[in-house]
Amino acid sequence: MKAVSTSIPDVLILEPTVFGDDRGFFFESFNARRFQELTGVAAEFVQDNHSKSAKNVLRGLHYQIQQPQGKLVRVVSGEVFDVAVDIRKSSPTFGKWVGATLSAENKRQLWIPEGFAHGFVVLSDSAEFLYKTTDYWAPEHERSILWSDPEIGVQWPIEDVPLLSAKDRNGKSFCDAEYFG
Repeated sequence: MKAVSTSIPDVLILEPTVFGDDRGFFFESFNARRFQELTGVAAEFVQDNHSKSAKNVLRGLHYQIQQPQGKLVRVVSGEVFDVAVDIRKSSPTFGKWVGATLSAENKRQLWIPEGFAHGFVVLSDSAEFLYKTTDYWAPEHERSILWSDPEIGVQWPIEDVPLLSAKDRNGKSFCDAEYFG
């Protein structure tokens, strides 16, 4: 596995070493020792999540203001555009975003540390999205920033208005959101 830098140094694309032949393929999707070598983070993942979404579904931009979650995300079926927004007020990249295409084909993963809002939009007919988290889901601490906030300016690769949950339609503007210190 190797790490690919993004424009926000703490967010990394992880590319596995894939061994394949005419029977199929094999790769190690997670190895704690190698993850720590690549990221510098000794993450203890406590929860695995799996979602399936239809084309043009956009989920995010989500975070937990208390019990913040680091996330290691990947796609096992289909393709998504995945986004992380730095909401750490003390960070030199505060308010900046980075995006990456994750798919079953490219087998890439994205490491999103604590202190970031996260979201994705489905580009294929459907997508199955897996992610490990460093803390448990705490709905009372969950927050949502509006996916289309002009101050952040995420360039989502979609032409139509995405399919959104009520929570995501009613996300807060970036200037009204709660941030990390």
